[in-house]
Amino acid sequence: MPRHSSVRLCRCLLRRCALAVWALCFATVVPTAQAQDRPLKKVTIAVGSQVLNISYPWLMMPLALGYWKQEGYDVNVIGVSGSAQALQQLASGGIEFAELNATNLIQANTDGNAKVRGVMGNGVIDWGLAVIDGGAIADVKDLKSKKIGIVSLATGGTSLLKGLLRSNGLDPDVDIQLIAVGAGAPALDALKNNRVQALMFWQSALTGFENSGAKLKVFRSPQWRSMPDFTLTAMQKLVESDPKMVEAIVRGAAKGQLFAETNPDCARKVQWKSFPGSRPTGADEATLARWDLALLKAQLDTLRDAFQMNGGKLIGAMDPAAYGRFQEFMFNEKQITKQLPRETFIAASPMLIESANRFDRQEIIAAATACKGW
Repeated sequence: MPRHSSVRLCRCLLRRCALAVWALCFATVVPTAQAQDRPLKKVTIAVGSQVLNISYPWLMMPLALGYWKQEGYDVNVIGVSGSAQALQQLASGGIEFAELNATNLIQANTDGNAKVRGVMGNGVIDWGLAVIDGGAIADVKDLKSKKIGIVSLATGGTSLLKGLLRSNGLDPDVDIQLIAVGAGAPALDALKNNRVQALMFWQSALTGFENSGAKLKVFRSPQWRSMPDFTLTAMQKLVESDPKMVEAIVRGAAKGQLFAETNPDCARKVQWKSFPGSRPTGADEATLARWDLALLKAQLDTLRDAFQMNGGKLIGAMDPAAYGRFQEFMFNEKQITKQLPRETFIAASPMLIESANRFDRQEIIAAATACKGW
Protein backbone atom coordinates (compact mmCIF):
# COMPACT_ATOMS: atom_id res chain seq x y z
CA MET A 1 0.00 0.00 0.00
CA PRO A 2 1.40 3.49 -0.86
CA ARG A 3 2.54 5.58 2.08
CA HIS A 4 -0.02 8.35 1.51
CA SER A 5 -2.84 5.76 1.51
CA SER A 6 -1.61 4.37 4.81
CA VAL A 7 -1.63 7.86 6.29
CA ARG A 8 -5.19 8.47 5.14
CA LEU A 9 -6.30 5.14 6.64
CA CYS A 10 -4.66 5.91 9.97
CA ARG A 11 -6.29 9.33 10.10
CA CYS A 12 -9.67 7.81 9.31
CA LEU A 13 -9.28 5.25 12.07
CA LEU A 14 -8.22 7.92 14.53
CA ARG A 15 -11.27 10.02 13.68
CA ARG A 16 -13.55 7.01 14.19
CA CYS A 17 -11.91 6.19 17.52
CA ALA A 18 -12.29 9.77 18.66
CA LEU A 19 -15.97 9.77 17.71
CA ALA A 20 -16.49 6.48 19.54
CA VAL A 21 -14.81 7.80 22.70
CA TRP A 22 -16.84 11.04 22.51
CA ALA A 23 -20.06 9.09 22.06
CA LEU A 24 -19.21 6.89 25.05
CA CYS A 25 -18.46 9.89 27.23
CA PHE A 26 -21.65 11.63 26.10
CA ALA A 27 -23.70 8.54 26.87
CA THR A 28 -22.16 8.39 30.36
CA VAL A 29 -22.25 12.07 31.25
CA VAL A 30 -25.67 13.07 29.93
CA PRO A 31 -27.72 10.54 31.98
CA THR A 32 -25.76 11.58 35.10
CA ALA A 33 -26.54 15.21 34.47
CA GLN A 34 -30.17 14.36 33.80
CA ALA A 35 -30.32 12.39 37.08
CA GLN A 36 -28.92 15.38 38.96
CA ASP A 37 -31.45 17.69 37.32
CA ARG A 38 -34.39 15.36 37.90
CA PRO A 39 -36.90 16.98 40.30
CA LEU A 40 -37.05 15.54 43.79
CA LYS A 41 -39.97 13.22 44.44
CA LYS A 42 -42.25 14.54 47.18
CA VAL A 43 -42.85 12.32 50.20
CA THR A 44 -44.81 13.02 53.39
CA ILE A 45 -44.24 11.40 56.77
CA ALA A 46 -46.84 11.98 59.49
CA VAL A 47 -45.93 11.77 63.17
CA GLY A 48 -48.46 11.22 65.94
CA SER A 49 -47.33 14.35 67.77
CA GLN A 50 -47.70 18.05 67.03
CA VAL A 51 -44.44 18.86 68.81
CA LEU A 52 -41.63 18.01 66.37
CA ASN A 53 -38.67 18.83 68.58
CA ILE A 54 -35.30 17.21 69.29
CA SER A 55 -37.14 14.02 70.32
CA TYR A 56 -37.32 12.79 66.70
CA PRO A 57 -33.69 12.72 65.52
CA TRP A 58 -34.24 9.96 62.94
CA LEU A 59 -36.77 12.24 61.20
CA MET A 60 -35.45 15.75 61.83
CA MET A 61 -31.74 15.14 61.20
CA PRO A 62 -32.27 13.77 57.66
CA LEU A 63 -34.27 16.89 56.83
CA ALA A 64 -31.65 19.26 58.19
CA LEU A 65 -28.62 17.38 56.87
CA GLY A 66 -30.03 16.66 53.42
CA TYR A 67 -29.85 12.88 53.65
CA TRP A 68 -33.20 12.37 51.90
CA LYS A 69 -32.44 14.94 49.23
CA GLN A 70 -29.27 13.00 48.45
CA GLU A 71 -31.53 10.01 47.83
CA GLY A 72 -33.74 12.02 45.47
CA TYR A 73 -36.66 12.82 47.76
CA ASP A 74 -38.23 16.05 49.01
CA VAL A 75 -39.57 14.91 52.37
CA ASN A 76 -42.12 16.77 54.47
CA VAL A 77 -42.51 15.68 58.10
CA ILE A 78 -45.83 16.76 59.58
CA GLY A 79 -47.24 16.49 63.09
CA VAL A 80 -50.80 15.30 63.71
CA SER A 81 -52.84 14.86 66.86
CA GLY A 82 -52.09 11.18 67.37
CA SER A 83 -51.19 7.85 65.82
CA ALA A 84 -54.81 7.17 64.92
CA GLN A 85 -54.98 10.29 62.76
CA ALA A 86 -51.64 9.45 61.15
CA LEU A 87 -52.98 5.97 60.41
CA GLN A 88 -56.12 7.38 58.81
CA GLN A 89 -54.07 9.54 56.47
CA LEU A 90 -51.80 6.62 55.63
CA ALA A 91 -54.66 4.23 54.88
CA SER A 92 -56.45 6.82 52.73
CA GLY A 93 -53.35 7.36 50.60
CA GLY A 94 -52.89 10.97 51.66
CA ILE A 95 -49.34 10.32 52.88
CA GLU A 96 -46.64 7.79 52.14
CA PHE A 97 -45.32 7.04 55.64
CA ALA A 98 -46.57 7.32 59.21
CA GLU A 99 -44.78 7.05 62.53
CA LEU A 100 -47.17 4.89 64.54
CA ASN A 101 -47.33 3.43 67.99
CA ALA A 102 -47.10 -0.35 67.75
CA THR A 103 -50.60 -0.57 69.24
CA ASN A 104 -52.05 1.21 66.21
CA LEU A 105 -49.96 -0.83 63.80
CA ILE A 106 -51.19 -4.09 65.27
CA GLN A 107 -54.81 -3.01 65.64
CA ALA A 108 -54.90 -1.75 62.06
CA ASN A 109 -54.06 -5.25 60.87
CA THR A 110 -55.92 -7.44 63.36
CA ASP A 111 -59.13 -5.45 63.73
CA GLY A 112 -59.02 -3.11 60.74
CA ASN A 113 -57.79 -5.55 58.08
CA ALA A 114 -55.51 -2.79 56.78
CA LYS A 115 -52.24 -3.88 55.21
CA VAL A 116 -50.05 -1.49 57.21
CA ARG A 117 -46.46 -2.63 57.51
CA GLY A 118 -43.55 -1.61 59.68
CA VAL A 119 -40.54 -0.59 57.63
CA MET A 120 -38.29 0.63 60.46
CA GLY A 121 -38.29 -0.01 64.21
CA ASN A 122 -37.70 3.16 66.22
CA GLY A 123 -38.31 2.37 69.85
CA VAL A 124 -39.57 0.27 72.69
CA ILE A 125 -42.50 1.14 74.89
CA ASP A 126 -41.27 3.93 77.13
CA TRP A 127 -44.62 5.35 78.18
CA GLY A 128 -45.25 6.01 81.84
CA LEU A 129 -48.13 6.98 84.09
CA ALA A 130 -46.90 9.97 86.08
CA VAL A 131 -48.23 11.53 89.26
CA ILE A 132 -46.88 14.25 91.54
CA ASP A 133 -44.10 12.72 93.63
CA GLY A 134 -45.02 12.82 97.30
CA GLY A 135 -48.68 13.50 96.53
CA ALA A 136 -51.84 11.60 97.38
CA ILE A 137 -51.34 8.96 94.66
CA ALA A 138 -48.87 6.36 95.95
CA ASP A 139 -50.00 3.42 93.81
CA VAL A 140 -51.85 2.82 90.54
CA LYS A 141 -54.80 1.51 92.55
CA ASP A 142 -55.12 4.95 94.16
CA LEU A 143 -56.25 6.33 90.81
CA LYS A 144 -59.72 4.85 91.19
CA SER A 145 -62.33 7.57 90.59
CA LYS A 146 -59.57 9.93 89.42
CA LYS A 147 -58.90 11.77 86.15
CA ILE A 148 -55.97 10.85 83.93
CA GLY A 149 -54.67 13.16 81.22
CA ILE A 150 -53.29 11.96 77.89
CA VAL A 151 -52.15 13.83 74.79
CA SER A 152 -55.09 12.59 72.71
CA LEU A 153 -57.79 9.97 73.10
CA ALA A 154 -56.70 8.67 69.69
CA THR A 155 -53.08 7.98 70.65
CA GLY A 156 -51.69 4.48 71.01
CA GLY A 157 -50.89 5.18 74.66
CA THR A 158 -54.56 4.80 75.51
CA SER A 159 -54.55 1.03 75.13
CA LEU A 160 -51.31 0.77 77.11
CA LEU A 161 -52.87 2.73 79.93
CA LYS A 162 -55.94 0.53 79.94
CA GLY A 163 -53.77 -2.56 80.15
CA LEU A 164 -51.82 -1.12 83.07
CA LEU A 165 -55.02 -0.23 84.90
CA ARG A 166 -56.52 -3.67 84.33
CA SER A 167 -53.37 -5.35 85.63
CA ASN A 168 -53.81 -3.31 88.82
CA GLY A 169 -57.42 -4.30 89.35
CA LEU A 170 -59.11 -1.23 87.84
CA ASP A 171 -61.70 -1.10 85.09
CA PRO A 172 -60.46 1.65 82.73
CA ASP A 173 -63.95 2.13 81.31
CA VAL A 174 -65.54 2.66 84.72
CA ASP A 175 -63.00 3.48 87.41
CA ILE A 176 -61.19 6.46 85.83
CA GLN A 177 -61.97 9.38 83.56
CA LEU A 178 -59.60 9.82 80.62
CA ILE A 179 -59.13 13.40 79.42
CA ALA A 180 -57.25 14.73 76.37
CA VAL A 181 -54.93 17.46 77.65
CA GLY A 182 -52.66 18.05 74.65
CA ALA A 183 -48.89 18.16 74.96
CA GLY A 184 -46.31 20.32 76.69
CA ALA A 185 -47.25 23.10 79.10
CA PRO A 186 -51.07 22.63 78.95
CA ALA A 187 -50.72 19.00 80.01
CA LEU A 188 -48.39 19.78 82.91
CA ASP A 189 -50.60 22.69 83.95
CA ALA A 190 -53.57 20.32 84.15
CA LEU A 191 -51.61 18.09 86.54
CA LYS A 192 -50.26 20.92 88.67
CA ASN A 193 -53.71 22.46 89.07
CA ASN A 194 -55.34 19.11 89.88
CA ARG A 195 -57.61 19.10 86.83
CA VAL A 196 -56.13 15.65 86.32
CA GLN A 197 -54.40 13.53 88.94
CA ALA A 198 -52.06 11.67 86.57
CA LEU A 199 -50.57 11.99 83.10
CA MET A 200 -49.98 9.13 80.64
CA PHE A 201 -47.12 10.12 78.30
CA TRP A 202 -44.01 8.80 76.57
CA GLN A 203 -40.64 9.27 78.27
CA SER A 204 -39.37 12.30 76.34
CA ALA A 205 -42.60 14.12 77.22
CA LEU A 206 -42.20 13.16 80.88
CA THR A 207 -38.60 14.42 80.71
CA GLY A 208 -39.96 17.67 79.35
CA PHE A 209 -42.26 17.99 82.34
CA GLU A 210 -39.31 17.38 84.65
CA ASN A 211 -37.30 20.01 82.76
CA SER A 212 -40.05 22.43 83.72
CA GLY A 213 -39.51 21.66 87.39
CA ALA A 214 -42.10 18.95 88.02
CA LYS A 215 -41.15 16.19 90.45
CA LEU A 216 -42.83 13.05 89.19
CA LYS A 217 -43.38 9.50 90.28
CA VAL A 218 -43.84 7.21 87.27
CA PHE A 219 -45.63 3.85 87.09
CA ARG A 220 -44.86 1.37 84.31
CA SER A 221 -45.56 -2.22 83.40
CA PRO A 222 -42.36 -4.31 83.67
CA GLN A 223 -43.21 -5.82 80.28
CA TRP A 224 -43.21 -2.60 78.29
CA ARG A 225 -39.49 -2.12 77.73
CA SER A 226 -39.23 -5.52 76.01
CA MET A 227 -41.90 -4.71 73.43
CA PRO A 228 -41.81 -2.42 70.37
CA ASP A 229 -43.47 0.94 70.14
CA PHE A 230 -42.74 3.72 67.64
CA THR A 231 -42.47 2.19 64.16
CA LEU A 232 -42.13 3.87 60.80
CA THR A 233 -44.86 2.38 58.62
CA ALA A 234 -46.13 2.29 55.06
CA MET A 235 -48.89 0.47 53.24
CA GLN A 236 -47.91 -2.89 51.78
CA LYS A 237 -48.84 -1.71 48.29
CA LEU A 238 -46.20 1.04 48.51
CA VAL A 239 -43.61 -1.44 49.75
CA GLU A 240 -44.36 -3.58 46.71
CA SER A 241 -44.70 -0.80 44.12
CA ASP A 242 -41.76 1.40 45.16
CA PRO A 243 -39.28 -0.57 47.28
CA LYS A 244 -36.46 1.81 46.33
CA MET A 245 -38.33 4.74 47.90
CA VAL A 246 -38.94 2.80 51.08
CA GLU A 247 -35.29 1.79 51.25
CA ALA A 248 -34.14 5.38 50.66
CA ILE A 249 -36.39 6.81 53.38
CA VAL A 250 -35.23 4.20 55.89
CA ARG A 251 -31.59 4.79 54.97
CA GLY A 252 -31.91 8.53 55.52
CA ALA A 253 -33.58 7.93 58.89
CA ALA A 254 -30.84 5.47 59.89
CA LYS A 255 -28.19 8.07 59.05
CA GLY A 256 -30.01 10.66 61.14
CA GLN A 257 -30.20 8.31 64.11
CA LEU A 258 -26.50 7.47 63.87
CA PHE A 259 -25.59 11.16 63.64
CA ALA A 260 -27.54 11.99 66.81
CA GLU A 261 -26.16 9.00 68.72
CA THR A 262 -22.61 9.97 67.77
CA ASN A 263 -22.83 13.58 68.95
CA PRO A 264 -26.07 14.50 70.76
CA ASP A 265 -25.01 18.09 71.34
CA CYS A 266 -24.27 18.56 67.65
CA ALA A 267 -27.73 17.14 66.87
CA ARG A 268 -29.14 19.76 69.22
CA LYS A 269 -27.26 22.52 67.39
CA VAL A 270 -28.49 21.22 64.04
CA GLN A 271 -32.07 21.11 65.34
CA TRP A 272 -31.95 24.65 66.70
CA LYS A 273 -30.40 26.15 63.57
CA SER A 274 -32.58 24.26 61.10
CA PHE A 275 -35.86 24.39 63.02
CA PRO A 276 -35.68 27.47 65.26
CA GLY A 277 -39.35 27.18 66.15
CA SER A 278 -38.62 23.92 67.98
CA ARG A 279 -36.04 25.56 70.23
CA PRO A 280 -37.27 25.77 73.84
CA THR A 281 -37.68 29.14 75.51
CA GLY A 282 -37.96 30.58 78.99
CA ALA A 283 -34.42 30.20 80.32
CA ASP A 284 -30.80 31.02 79.60
CA GLU A 285 -28.90 29.31 76.76
CA ALA A 286 -27.13 26.77 78.97
CA THR A 287 -30.36 25.72 80.66
CA LEU A 288 -32.20 25.41 77.35
CA ALA A 289 -29.39 23.26 75.98
CA ARG A 290 -29.49 21.06 79.08
CA TRP A 291 -33.25 20.62 78.70
CA ASP A 292 -33.04 19.58 75.08
CA LEU A 293 -30.14 17.24 75.72
CA ALA A 294 -32.20 15.56 78.43
CA LEU A 295 -35.04 15.12 75.94
CA LEU A 296 -32.70 13.72 73.32
CA LYS A 297 -31.05 11.34 75.81
CA ALA A 298 -34.45 9.93 76.75
CA GLN A 299 -35.21 9.23 73.09
CA LEU A 300 -31.76 7.85 72.32
CA ASP A 301 -32.11 5.43 75.24
CA THR A 302 -35.32 4.17 73.65
CA LEU A 303 -33.71 3.90 70.22
CA ARG A 304 -30.77 1.94 71.65
CA ASP A 305 -33.07 -0.42 73.55
CA ALA A 306 -34.97 -1.08 70.31
CA PHE A 307 -31.68 -1.65 68.47
CA GLN A 308 -30.65 -4.29 71.03
CA MET A 309 -34.11 -5.87 71.18
CA ASN A 310 -34.11 -6.24 67.39
CA GLY A 311 -30.74 -7.98 67.11
CA GLY A 312 -28.14 -5.27 67.80
CA LYS A 313 -26.73 -5.24 64.25
CA LEU A 314 -28.85 -3.14 61.89
CA ILE A 315 -30.34 0.29 62.57
CA GLY A 316 -34.11 0.11 62.24
CA ALA A 317 -34.35 -3.68 62.27
CA MET A 318 -37.63 -5.25 63.40
CA ASP A 319 -37.82 -8.59 65.18
CA PRO A 320 -41.10 -10.43 64.43
CA ALA A 321 -40.87 -12.08 67.85
CA ALA A 322 -41.02 -8.68 69.58
CA TYR A 323 -44.14 -7.67 67.66
CA GLY A 324 -45.57 -11.10 68.41
CA ARG A 325 -45.04 -10.54 72.14
CA PHE A 326 -46.82 -7.23 71.98
CA GLN A 327 -49.69 -8.68 69.98
CA GLU A 328 -50.14 -11.42 72.59
CA PHE A 329 -50.10 -8.81 75.35
CA MET A 330 -52.78 -6.79 73.55
CA PHE A 331 -54.89 -9.88 72.95
CA ASN A 332 -54.69 -10.92 76.59
CA GLU A 333 -55.72 -7.42 77.61
CA LYS A 334 -58.66 -7.61 75.17
CA GLN A 335 -57.31 -4.70 73.15
CA ILE A 336 -57.61 -6.74 69.95
CA THR A 337 -60.07 -9.46 68.98
CA LYS A 338 -57.75 -11.84 67.14
CA GLN A 339 -54.10 -12.60 66.49
CA LEU A 340 -52.25 -12.80 63.18
CA PRO A 341 -48.90 -14.36 62.24
CA ARG A 342 -46.29 -12.11 63.81
CA GLU A 343 -44.59 -11.53 60.45
CA THR A 344 -47.75 -9.72 59.29
CA PHE A 345 -46.70 -6.46 60.90
CA ILE A 346 -43.35 -6.18 59.14
CA ALA A 347 -42.83 -5.30 55.48
CA ALA A 348 -42.33 -8.44 53.41
CA SER A 349 -39.51 -6.84 51.44
CA PRO A 350 -36.38 -8.99 51.17
CA MET A 351 -33.22 -7.25 52.31
CA LEU A 352 -34.98 -3.92 53.04
CA ILE A 353 -33.19 -3.19 56.30
CA GLU A 354 -29.93 -4.72 55.12
CA SER A 355 -29.96 -2.55 51.99
CA ALA A 356 -30.97 0.56 53.93
CA ASN A 357 -27.96 0.06 56.20
CA ARG A 358 -25.55 0.07 53.27
CA PHE A 359 -23.98 3.47 53.75
CA ASP A 360 -20.64 4.77 54.97
CA ARG A 361 -21.11 4.84 58.75
CA GLN A 362 -17.68 6.32 59.32
CA GLU A 363 -18.58 9.27 57.11
CA ILE A 364 -21.64 10.03 59.26
CA ILE A 365 -19.68 9.54 62.49
CA ALA A 366 -16.90 11.83 61.28
CA ALA A 367 -19.36 14.55 60.28
CA ALA A 368 -21.15 14.36 63.63
CA THR A 369 -17.87 14.38 65.55
CA ALA A 370 -16.51 17.39 63.67
CA CYS A 371 -19.86 19.23 63.82
CA LYS A 372 -18.67 21.90 61.41
CA GLY A 373 -20.98 24.73 60.47
CA TRP A 374 -23.39 24.32 63.33
